[in-house]
This record gives sequence, structure tokens and C-alpha cells, in this order.
Amino acid sequence: MNILLLGSGGREHALSWKLAQSPDCDKLWAAPGNPGIAQDAECVALDATDHAAVIEFCRANAIGLVVIGPEAPLVDGLADSLRAEGIDTFGPSKQAAQLEGSKSFTKELCDRAGIPTARYRRCTSLEQAWGALKRFDPPFVLKADGLAAGKGVVIAESREEAQHALSEMFDGRFGSAGSEVVIEQFLTGEEASFFALTDGVSIVPIGTAQDHKRVGEGDTGPNTGGMGAYSPAPVLTQALQDRAMREIIEPTVRTMREEGMPYSGVLYAGLMLTGDGPQLIEYNARFGDPECQVLMMRLESDLVELMQACAQGRLGEIAPPRLSDDFALTVVMAAQGYPGTPKTGGAIGLDGAESNSAKVFHAGTKMAGDTLVSSGGRVLNVTARGASATEAQRNAYAAVDAVDFPDGFCRRDIGQREVRRETHG
Repeated sequence: MNILLLGSGGREHALSWKLAQSPDCDKLWAAPGNPGIAQDAECVALDATDHAAVIEFCRANAIGLVVIGPEAPLVDGLADSLRAEGIDTFGPSKQAAQLEGSKSFTKELCDRAGIPTARYRRCTSLEQAWGALKRFDPPFVLKADGLAAGKGVVIAESREEAQHALSEMFDGRFGSAGSEVVIEQFLTGEEASFFALTDGVSIVPIGTAQDHKRVGEGDTGPNTGGMGAYSPAPVLTQALQDRAMREIIEPTVRTMREEGMPYSGVLYAGLMLTGDGPQLIEYNARFGDPECQVLMMRLESDLVELMQACAQGRLGEIAPPRLSDDFALTVVMAAQGYPGTPKTGGAIGLDGAESNSAKVFHAGTKMAGDTLVSSGGRVLNVTARGASATEAQRNAYAAVDAVDFPDGFCRRDIGQREVRRETHG
């Protein structure tokens, strides 16, 4: 089967690496791809916002499955356009992708379905938001309603800080994503990520992870798209996973189906593990980045088979995903200046970084002649496996130390919380 993968980041490199391993993958294209993805796929220049061009490419190249990596094309309705032409597509419809595309949509769905989540207020103006602050106690959780590349959340410690942040949000700090804002109650507990595949009816878990959002060690500094992650997340015990499926994932999929917008694809639930049990922080309508990288390192099942079964409504007919008992841990190497204005163009050397246990996924790279250089903020995802979190961390940082990237930096404490638990209990 011929497959088209849309996207260009570390998530898509991890997906291309796993898709290319399938015996069902005859030819893999990626649009636009990156130099790492080019090791597994033929990269082509296609604009995902040009639905007609994507459809024409699929027809001309007998594409049997389209995999949409990033969130923006999903929210834009590309999956609908492809399905209307009879092209199997992994990823939710425009309506269903509102679970990520609109924080207020998800909150209101939680209200209707009785899904545990933080108390909230939806605000459409600065004046309304300032008034809504009076209903909450600090710290305040402020979220741009729309897509903001993983950076649309502000946690304000004081009312004054919250008012300033709201002014910036409504003044365009996150572009159109901040034209509406959701203010939430601050939840206390440990955060973890739960992933499930669904065809709109059947649902199967596909792993757990924990990530590190802040740019600085010790979880300090501004939020980023993610500076590292590891899988599994032992804090999400089997009992808590079962509860999350029963109280959060299953009601979501059932309600979406009953309301005429069935969800098909991967459902990524960000959870807070509170004293009252897991509560939904937010949904993503695609694999996380960099969580996808650690999930793909552990996945033993055929990814093409799983994605095609989701696309064709046959998920209940095949074996559920199998994941290795190993830990996987990924360290993001970012360009100096990230998450502000990153320094791009720096040369990168990867000789000796990869091994039987380590893989480097490209996130923001390009070729300048024969030289690999940085082209974005998050540049590399250095990912490794091990029998424990401690071993996976050791293998990942050994690979990091083998990377020659003078303009790059990384956190040196990815996975440290789990390593401490293994060491001290």
C-alpha cells in the first residue's frame, strides 16, 4: 500500500520510522517532511491547506492511506475532504477535531457527558474575563481557546498577573487563538498523558507518558511545546487507566458519536491525577510531540494495520496494540533562544549518536548543501530505550552527548521524577 504522511516535525519522523517498518507499506511519501523523515520516505512539496492539491496527489500516486500528523490540518477539515473522495484517512473530522481546536467546546462536552474536569468560565471579552477572575482563587489557569502551538496556557500566581496576561491574550499574544479565553480552576496533583485509538466505536489504549513542558531544569521558565518525555507513566496505574477509560475516554467517544460527529484517530488525554481521581485537563486530536516519539519506540504492533483499522472502522476486529515493557525517554535539543526567537542555521553532527537503543528524530532540521542545520526551535528528539527509566535516561543522555550541536541546548533532568521513584521508592 502507498501511504502519505503529512507533517515535518519530530512526531512525524517517529511516525514515518514506524510506518516504514510495516510489511504493508510499499511506498511512503511525506509532505513536506524533513531530512530525518527522508531516510524513510520520499519527501514532496505539498501544501496541506490546499485540499485539492493533496487529493490530486493521492489520486496520481494511488495512495491507500493518508496519515495527518499535526493538528492544524485536522482543525481545517482536511480529513473530511479526503474521506469525501474515498481516501482512507487517519485523523478526526473537522467537527471532531474541535476537541483540540476549541477549549470551550471540550469543556462544554464534559458538562454534557459528565466527564470530570476543572471548573471553568468561557470569556469572549477582556471585561468579561476580568469579571470571571473573581470566581476563582489563585493560581489562575488561563487558556487561549484556539490552537496556539502548545503555548496558549498561562498559569498566573496573582490576580494582577492574571489581569496582565488576559490583557495580552485579548490583545493578540496568541493571535486569533486568544480571541476567546477559558479561565479554569487550578487542579492539584500529578499530570500524565493517556493515549487511545478509536474508530468512533471501538477504543483501545496505546500507552501512557509524562512530559516536561517548561524550558528550564526543575520545571522552571516559560512553557514550551515540550522539552522531553518518557513512557510508560507508572503513576498512571492500571486501575487509574481503567478509570480514565471508563469516566473520560469512553463517555467522550460515545457522546461524540451520539451527537453526530464521531471521533476517529488517536485521542490524547492530558490528565491531572487528583485526590478525587483523574480529571481531564485537555484533549489533543493527534499524537503528542514529543510523546509520540517515546510511544513509537515502545510500539511492537504494526502501525499501518492499526491506523488503517481506525480509518476503516475495523478497530474492534484486530488485536489491540502491543507495547514493549521497556521504558523510552526522549530529550529535546532546542536552538538557543527557544522558546523565544531561536537561533537557526547552526550545523549539526550526528555521527555516533544512534545505537541499538538510541534513535535521533529530526524536529527542526534542514539541509544546507551537504550540511545538516537547525531550522526551528525544537531541533532534535534524542530518544532511547532501557529496561528502567534510569537506564533509558542514561542511554538517552549518552546519545545527547554524542550530538555535535554547538547552537543547541537541552534540559539535563528529563525523567528525573521517575528515576527518583525507582531509586528511593
